[in-house]
Amino acid sequence: MKKIMLALLIASMAVSTVVASGQQEAGEGGERTVTLVYAEVNPLDTIVGQTGLKFKEEVERLSEGTILVDLQHSGVLGAENDVLDTMLGGGGTIDMSRISAFALTSYGGEKSKLLSIPYTFEGRSHFWNFATSELAPEFLLEPHENGTGIRGLFYGEEGFRHFFATKPLNSIDDLAGMKIRVSNDPIMNGMVRGLGAAPTVVSFGELYSALQTGVVDAAEQPIANYKSNAFPEVAPYMILDGHTLGAIQVVITDEAWDKLSPRQQEAMMEAGRIASAYNREISEGAENEVLAELRADGITVVEVTNGAPWQAATADVIAEASSSNPELYKKILDMK
Repeated sequence: MKKIMLALLIASMAVSTVVASGQQEAGEGGERTVTLVYAEVNPLDTIVGQTGLKFKEEVERLSEGTILVDLQHSGVLGAENDVLDTMLGGGGTIDMSRISAFALTSYGGEKSKLLSIPYTFEGRSHFWNFATSELAPEFLLEPHENGTGIRGLFYGEEGFRHFFATKPLNSIDDLAGMKIRVSNDPIMNGMVRGLGAAPTVVSFGELYSALQTGVVDAAEQPIANYKSNAFPEVAPYMILDGHTLGAIQVVITDEAWDKLSPRQQEAMMEAGRIASAYNREISEGAENEVLAELRADGITVVEVTNGAPWQAATADVIAEASSSNPELYKKILDMK
């Protein structure tokens, strides 16, 4: 019996040694390896796709391999609202996502809503003045503080958003009567109505076929996303009105965040800072390159030389959307 007990004790010690050794191999702090599923609706060759890859690379490097990022791109996990619904519903099937700032509007994001108001940012530098300001963390943590169940890690942008259509777009007047695809967002709906068009809710994954079959006549996207999702094939007319800058956030569920050690959380934040700087570095150049390619391919691209009629047409939605936080909105406007 003593021999049996001794054998069991030795076996137990061996198992304990293996487990402890495995934890140590995971990193200096002994953290367990965590895999985070990251959802991206666009392909990897877009600005946001490249930003996601950079974040993945930096997280895995800085965490010494204790955090692995499973980057699911090209909308395989659904549109932004689908992804957010999954994240907020719990269960841990999607831990992180790159979302448009306006996507949080339908989930109580009163501060994030200000970033999607038409003609808020005069240029990229204006946006980055905000994104690197003391206000930015306040905006990122809003959904967490509201008990929504997610928190923002960092900001980026995917270029200004423009309208494109299946028929010629030469001026603001051409939008009148068009069925324009929108997400389920009140500001986008109000903007489209202000322009004299009919907002039509269509899932992003169904947009190509909706343009092809005439369910909608037009939509709006940043230039890089327009090309990468093959929309020029079915809607070869674009007008560069730049109604909103495509402000983005990368968000993580509180459930996933709370599973990370303090050292892993800091690795995530530092990776976010690096990815945000990378996004800023590549965005304008990538957009200009894509725009040149579109023109070379024969896509009709019209520049808007006078933005006053566009701003006048959307004045009501601008006033309404900023009314709940007028002082905060003015702070953003004054950062130009």
